[in-house]
Amino acid sequence: MVNYIWLFMIVSGVVAGVIQGNVDTVTEAALKGAKDGVAVCLGLISILVFWLGMMRIAQEAGLLEKLARILGPAARLLFPGVPRDHPAMGYILSNMSANLFGLGNAATPMGLKAMEELQKLNPDPKTASPAMCTLLALNTSSLTLIPTTIIGIRMEHGSAHPTEIIGTTIFATCCSTLAAILLDRWYRARWTAKG
Repeated sequence: MVNYIWLFMIVSGVVAGVIQGNVDTVTEAALKGAKDGVAVCLGLISILVFWLGMMRIAQEAGLLEKLARILGPAARLLFPGVPRDHPAMGYILSNMSANLFGLGNAATPMGLKAMEELQKLNPDPKTASPAMCTLLALNTSSLTLIPTTIIGIRMEHGSAHPTEIIGTTIFATCCSTLAAILLDRWYRARWTAKG
């Protein structure tokens, strides 16, 4: 569905440009957008490589295992239907850890693998399970301690103090994660009452 929306927006923009006689403006904007996209990507690569390298060092040093042990009780509380030793729990913990460090790009593959494993536990493959909804809510709200991607974007665009957003990011993501958990529990209680 999203592909159709993007296609509609692109085609309508080109048609509007042709009707108004501004085809060269449309072409110029498309080329400038592509150039800016590449520039932002190249700027973000360095920050992502740095933090992914730090995550790798933390993994080799056993820090991620310790973090997973710390997050384990919370994950078991949030995902009561997922067995402790199921592969989904490992992917969920990896996803939560990556999100804590603001590594959304690194968290996404873990979230997808977690969903894949949760689907194996799902009794109705046509409907999302409560655990899948919880993961989606947590991944979307994602408590973040170090917003590395945003810091990278701010650095790329010449911010004088790119890290000054850390405090507000922690506060905002704490609020969003708390809201996601509360809403998830509320909907889960309603779902259980109906079932």
